[in-house]
Formats: sequence, structure tokens, C-alpha cells
Amino acid sequence: MSSHSSSKLDSVIANARKGRDERESGYRAQALKLYPWICGRCSREFTRANLQELTVHHRDHNHDNNPGNGSNWELLCVYCHDNEHSRLIDGEHGSVATDGGGSTATHNPFANLKDIIANK
Repeated sequence: MSSHSSSKLDSVIANARKGRDERESGYRAQALKLYPWICGRCSREFTRANLQELTVHHRDHNHDNNPGNGSNWELLCVYCHDNEHSRLIDGEHGSVATDGGGSTATHNPFANLKDIIANK
């Protein structure tokens, strides 16, 4: 990669990050004004001292959908937010925990237990 294309790529990435940070600071500030500083899942309460651990979750998972009334947001602590996104990822990949299907065990280590006990 040439230095010109590398610097152009760096500029594009920097601009994208700046835009994301500006969007996040905008909707985060709005959400913190609209909602009480309480996690919507675990009900943990927050103060200015630990407010950085309270995040804005987009209900529809679209970070560009930021209506002024906050209808697409909920405040979640970092732990509940991570859990929410993990559940979404697990659901998309069809994990056994979320879809009830998947592979089942076929080996039964006790299948011939009665015969083993009888032979002793």
C-alpha cells in the first residue's frame, strides 16, 4: 500500500470514528437527560461517580436510529449491555441455549449398567 493511500485510509478511519463519537455523545447525553440513571435490566442505580458504566442500548440494534424521544434507547449497565449483545449473537448463530435445538448427546455411559452390575 502506498503512503498516499495509507494516509487516505487513516483519514477515512479517523473521520468515521469522530462521527461515531459525536453521534454517541449526542444520544448518550439525551438519554441520560430523559431516563433515570438506573440499569433497565438489573436495576442498579448510578451516580456521577460511576456513570461511565451506564450505557445506551439501541433496542433495534441500529445505532443510527436515534429519535429525539428516546423510544429506541434503554440505559443498561455495561454488564447487562454485554449480555444483551451476547444473547443476540447466540441467537443469530443458533446456539443450543437459545433455540432449543442443535445437536444432542448420543452416547449413554450407563446404557449397559444393568448388565455390568449383574455380572459382578
